[in-house]
Amino acid sequence: MTKKTLHDLLNWRYATKKMDAAKSVPQEKVDAIVEAVRLTPTSSGTQPFELIVVTNPELRAQISTAAGDQAQIKDGSHLLVFAAWDNYTAERIDEVVDLNVEARGDLPLLRGYYDNLKASYLPRDEAVNFDHAARQAYIALGVALVAAAEQEVDSTAMEGFSPDAVDKILGLKERGLRSVILLPLGYRDTDGDWLLPMAKVRKSLDTLVTTID
Repeated sequence: MTKKTLHDLLNWRYATKKMDAAKSVPQEKVDAIVEAVRLTPTSSGTQPFELIVVTNPELRAQISTAAGDQAQIKDGSHLLVFAAWDNYTAERIDEVVDLNVEARGDLPLLRGYYDNLKASYLPRDEAVNFDHAARQAYIALGVALVAAAEQEVDSTAMEGFSPDAVDKILGLKERGLRSVILLPLGYRDTDGDWLLPMAKVRKSLDTLVTTID
C-alpha cells in the first residue's frame, strides 16, 4: 500500500460540513493532534494560548448554540478551543524563562532576551498584546489542521461564534484567557455532507506565489 503524501492528505481534507455523530475519534489520534499543537512554534517560544479539549456533550451543545447552531460541534466527538492569553504579564513571561532554564540551563543571554521582551511587551496596550497572542494561536490552528489530516480525522475551523459566550461557558475569563477559534474533530458523514463531492478550489501557483530572484 502506497503511503499518502502530505499533499495527498491536504487534498483529502476539507472543511467538513456534516459529521457522523455515530463515529468517535480514537483517543490516540486526538492525542497526536494535541501533541502537534503543543509542539507548534510561536513567537519567542511564549506559547501564549491554551488548548481546551471539550468532549462533554452538554457543553458542546451550549457552544454550538453560541456558534449559530453549527452541528459539527455537536456531531463531532471532540471540540478543540484555542484560547489566547488576554495579555502578556511579567509572571507569564517568567514562566517561559523558567521552562528555558530547566531545559537549557541558566544562561545570561536567555534572561537578557526575555528581559528585553518584557520591556517591549508589558508597556503595550492590552488589546495589542491579545491580538499578538491570538496570532500565535492561529499558527497552532494551522498545525492542528495538518495534524488532523495526517491522522485522517476530519475538522472544520470556525470563527463564527460568540467569544464572550464561549468564554462564559468554559470559565475562560477567570483564567486570563479569551477564545479565538474552534476546531471540531470527527468523521465526515459521507451520505449527508453536501460539500464532500465538490472539487477543491484553490488559486493557481501563478496567482498566489510571487518569486523574487
